[in-house]
Formats: sequence, structure tokens, C-alpha cells
Amino acid sequence: MRLERLLRPKSIAAIGGLQAGRVIEQCQLMGYAGEIWPVHPSKNEVHGVPAYKSVADLPGSPDAAFIGVNRNLTIELVKQLRAIDCGGGVCFAAGFLEADATGGELQSELIAAAGDMPVLGPNCYGYINYADGALLWPDQQGGKRLDTGKNGVAIIAQSSNIAINFTMQKRGLPLAYVFTVGNQALVGISELALNLLEDPRVTALGIYIEGFDSVAAFEALARKARALNKPVLVYKVGKSEQAQASALSHTASLVGAHAISSAFLERNGFGQVDSIPVFLETLKLLHHYGPLDGYRVSSMSCSGGEASIIADAAEKRKVYFPDLDAAQKAQLQQVLGPLVSIANPLDYHTFSWGNRQVMQATYTAMAATGFDMNYLILDFPHPVRCDDWEWHIAVDAFEAALKHSKARGAFVVSMAENIPEDYTDNYSERGIVSFYGIDEALQATEIAADIGIAWKKELPEPVMQLASVGRQRISLDEASAKQDLQQAGVPIPEGGRVDSTEAAQALAARLGYPVVLKALGIAHKTEHNAVRLNLNSVEELSAAARELFELSDQLYLETMKPSLAELIVGVMRDQQFGLVLTIGSGGILVELLQDSKTLLMPATREEVEAALAGLKSAPLLAGYRGRPLADTAATVTAILAIQQYAISQASSLIELDVNPLLIGVQGTGVFAADALIVLEEQE
Repeated sequence: MRLERLLRPKSIAAIGGLQAGRVIEQCQLMGYAGEIWPVHPSKNEVHGVPAYKSVADLPGSPDAAFIGVNRNLTIELVKQLRAIDCGGGVCFAAGFLEADATGGELQSELIAAAGDMPVLGPNCYGYINYADGALLWPDQQGGKRLDTGKNGVAIIAQSSNIAINFTMQKRGLPLAYVFTVGNQALVGISELALNLLEDPRVTALGIYIEGFDSVAAFEALARKARALNKPVLVYKVGKSEQAQASALSHTASLVGAHAISSAFLERNGFGQVDSIPVFLETLKLLHHYGPLDGYRVSSMSCSGGEASIIADAAEKRKVYFPDLDAAQKAQLQQVLGPLVSIANPLDYHTFSWGNRQVMQATYTAMAATGFDMNYLILDFPHPVRCDDWEWHIAVDAFEAALKHSKARGAFVVSMAENIPEDYTDNYSERGIVSFYGIDEALQATEIAADIGIAWKKELPEPVMQLASVGRQRISLDEASAKQDLQQAGVPIPEGGRVDSTEAAQALAARLGYPVVLKALGIAHKTEHNAVRLNLNSVEELSAAARELFELSDQLYLETMKPSLAELIVGVMRDQQFGLVLTIGSGGILVELLQDSKTLLMPATREEVEAALAGLKSAPLLAGYRGRPLADTAATVTAILAIQQYAISQASSLIELDVNPLLIGVQGTGVFAADALIVLEEQE
């Protein structure tokens, strides 16, 4: 669908009463230079602009139309606009699919009426084009027009009220566009985003999203973002859903929709945030510098307290403050003198304050070190009751140091109210970011580096999108599940089914003690006391068999395998994203620890290795406190084999759990100690 005329209109029709009048008012306030054509059946003019009685009376075909009438009249007007070759419209009216059954029918009629004419909405506030001064926007907004030759970020929000709030920001973030999408009946977020990235005045894109309109289109958006070097930042809401009550596997209890969508975004190199301040601060950084190469940061301030605060704030983050080498320390010591302790973060002390030569030399020495980002912590005094001329010495010195070193830098203001908006705008013009908050600065830097690191990797394969046909489900018992997995290359302990105590004794004699005995046909055996571990004699085995035969007429006996650690490896089917792979700390504490990583399939070996390394239990695999090293190579190979089995069963697989996957000492391999597979019955 072609959106050029709608997004960058040279003529606008504003149809309706109050809201249409506000559209005209906002265009006038922004200095829109194109044609404005009010349409109202009884008014001769609106805000001083001559009005037309109907769409048929318009002097030409508008590039864009704001339709601010009730839902029933909207459909007829869309037909009329399409008939005169309008470039597109904004459907303001609510009461469509989001409202009731009648609204759903009306939305279908709206889609039919529009045909190939793009329409934003319905239930949509419209958009603001700050680059051209064009607003199909029926309310106040706080942004300012982009100067000719300048650029800025684009923002798309599913919430109109959140979009209004974004325009009111006073953080020095230049806006090129702000869009809302409403019900996305004809134009979805992904299609709109693809068009916005192509505008040379757009440097980065931020999306506030509640749900994905098209997974494949978002993958295309990720590819275009890389090709154009325009990063995309996503604020995805909706973390608080509950797992499906009908799910049998442990995996389903670990993995919610938010974890899956987050894995999708990470896989495709989108930045992710979880708050409005971080959303705006990260967009600001991406606008100025784009993705970062890494997580190495320097920080400077004339306060030991600020140095300590930012150092503490970086704990457990990927961004970090590398130590300075001997040559760097010597250079800084020469500038600052023997009384200053040279470190990163650096407290250069207040006796340097106001000395342009010393401050610039200090900033230059730090910025020349090759950090991915350089911070200067700088809170300005109260603009009414104080004088800030000395602060501008620091600003000028920092700017000169960054230019000399060709380095990236940012002011970090610990409290948002401690910098005037016009200062932020001025520094932005001079190419320096002003971060509003220490935590926000660190998070924004980390996210920009996440994007940069992701973009250095090869483009991922598309996710597996599978349709569920809703056939009857069947659950394989442990014996059958393990047999299928073994055929796919997943190691399992030697064992087999038994239907009597005598058969169990005979199999144990052949395998050798110790052994494990389990009741078959029970999904969560531990909860039902359906497992007996470490049976070391015929007597122990016989007693266990008598108890377990009360739970099931089929038991499973296998060799007891020692392990260094236990993992859960699961696969589940997601309606949007296909098969999803989960790796986590396993065993009986799987839900309690909630230590897992989610990957979309097909996952690469590198992704599996990174997921393992990112678990809280990862130190157990890496020789924690003198323990032996785990067989991580065999672990990764087994996980990939489980994935390959799931892919081979993609048309019918619903859930798969291997819990626990027993991890042996390096060189001894791994074993799937228990398995659950749920399939759709084949026709």
C-alpha cells in the first residue's frame, strides 16, 4: 500500500466538526504551507479557511483526509474519498472492532469501502509530521516543527494518549513524526514503520507496542533498519499475563507471551525498553550516535559521591567502567596532580572547577582512550536563584575534548529538573546528548550497544510460523517420548518398560544398580510421588515397585546417572512465533527459580551457548568454587538435537519437556532423565 501522499501531504481535507476544526488549528500553528480544505455541511469557513459542503465540492483530490464524524457516516465518506482518488485518511471515530459485534461488522465495511486507499485507524488520533508541518491531529501537542535540513526520530504508538504525552517531552529529543494507529484495520504498525524509515529526515524509530500486527513484516523491518543504519527501539507492554491453565509442561509455566516477544525482538536486533523515560533517553542517544560498538564507558565528575553513585548503578549491567592503563593514569595524573586518585569513574575534584585548561585536558585524556561512550556528570544550578556561568566552562571544555578525540559523549544530569530545556536543545545542536538521569543514561547506553552488537551478527533466519488446526491432543508417556528423542540423537539412560516386579528385578540385574523407577502416564511425577531414585538393591527395588504399581500398571526403569547440574529444555508452540525453545535451570525447583532463557527457532549453536552462559546457574557449569567443569559441548549438542526433533514434528508438536537434562562432568556426556511430549493427533 502506497503511503507517500498520506504521510507527507501537500493538501489536507478536514472533515467534520470539533475535531476537524482542531486539525486545521494545529496545522496553522505549525505553519503548514499546503492546502487545507475544511468540509462541513453548514459552515462557510473554519478558523478563517473557506469550507466546502461535501467531499464532492472539493477543488481537487486531497493527499490526506481527517475524517472526524461518527462511525456510520465514516464509511460513506471513505467511499467518497476513494472515488476522488484521495491519498489516504485518518479515521478518528471509535466504536468499531474494539467496541462490539456491530462495530466489528462496520470495520469490515470500512475495509471494503477503502479498498486500496490507506486509512489509519479507526479509533485513531492520527499523526503529526513535524518535518513538513502537517498535522492530522485533533488535539494539542507539545512538539515543534523540525527546521529545514534537520532530522529527528519517528515514534509510533498504539495508545493515542501515550503519543500525546510523547509530544510533551522536554528532553531535547527532536521529533520528525509521531503516529498513532488505532485498530490497524488497513495500515499496520510494521507497514507504517517501513515507510517512515525510508524518509531521510528520520534517524531512528521508536515503537510503543501492545501487540504485533505481522511477525514477517517486523522481520522485514529489522532487515531494513540494518540496511539503512536506522535503529528501531521497541517499548512492548503486556508482561503480566498468566500461563495457560491447560498446559502440561514445565516450559509453559516458565514462558509467557512477553518472554517470547522479547526473544523475537532481541533476535532481530531491535532495542528494548520497559519505561517511558528510558524510551525517550535511548531514542535521544540513537538519534545522535546510532548503535554503539560496545559497553565500555567512562565517567567524569568533580564529586566522589557522583562517581560512587554511577559506579554502583552500573553493577550487574553489561555497561561497565574499564580500568585505565598505566599510560592513561600517568597522563591524567600529570594534568590533575598528585592529590587526585586516578580511576574510572573519575572524580577530578572541585579545585579544577572553572579552570578551562585543566578541565579540557582532563576530558580529552579520558575521551581519547577509546571508550564507546563518555559521560560528564553535570547538574546545573537553579535557573532563577543561581548563576551558572562556570558550568558553561565545563560544557565548552567537554565539547572541545570530544571533537579533539572524535569521541562520543553525553552530559548526565542526575535529576531531570537540573537542566533547562533550551540548554538541552543547544547541546543537541552541538552534537552532545544530555541524559536525564544516571540510571537512564546507563540503560540507554546498554540498549544502544545491544543493537550494535546484534547488527554485527548475521541476519537470523525467519521464525517458524505454524498454524494450529485444533486436532485432538495426545500425550506420549516417558518411555515413548524418550524413544523418539533417542532416535533424534538425544542421549537417554539405558532402561525400559516393566509391567511386574519380577520384570523390574530382571532388568535391574542386567543394567546394574543403582537404578531409577517411575510410574508411567503421569505428567508431573515428582508432585505425585511417582519417582524412586537411587535404588541400590533388589529389596529397595521391590518395595518401590509395589508402591508405584498402585499408581500405574506400567513402570519405567533405567540406570541412575550421576550429574553435576540439571537443566530443563523445552519447546512449545506459540500462535504468532511458531516453535519456541526454552533453556533453564531444571529439576524440582524449575518454577521456583524461574531461571530460564527463551529462544525462537531455529536457534543457532551460538545462541544456545549464549543462553546457557546467561543462566543464573551458569557458574555451576563453569567450575564454580573448584567444582569440575561440566560437559557444555555435549549439552549444546543435545539441546540442538532436541530442537531438531521438534522441527521434524513441527506440524503436530504442541509441548515438549526434557526435565531434567542431566549434565555430567566434562567428557562424560549428558542424559535426558525425563521427557514429556504433547502432539496433535494426525488425521
